[in-house]
Amino acid sequence: MPLYTYKCKECDHAFEKSSKIDDRKTPEQQPCPECGAEQSVVQQVTAPMICDPVRVGVRKMDSGFKEVLQKIHERAPGSELNKTSSQM
Repeated sequence: MPLYTYKCKECDHAFEKSSKIDDRKTPEQQPCPECGAEQSVVQQVTAPMICDPVRVGVRKMDSGFKEVLQKIHERAPGSELNKTSSQM
């Protein structure tokens, strides 16, 4: 479930809540958990968490792939791939 950030307009209390997308507005309809102010909680717009590339399946090129790019470079010296392969 996504993690949402909320803030109270009265006391500036910020908190996070993990909930379903359909339920993301529920804390805005409830009193502030810190000061109890009614209708003062608003959802904050925050940047998404940056994931570790290893966890999402992105891997570094292995040496075999670099060798393939090198062969392409040797056979087609004017290719745009040359710039990519020579910078690795």
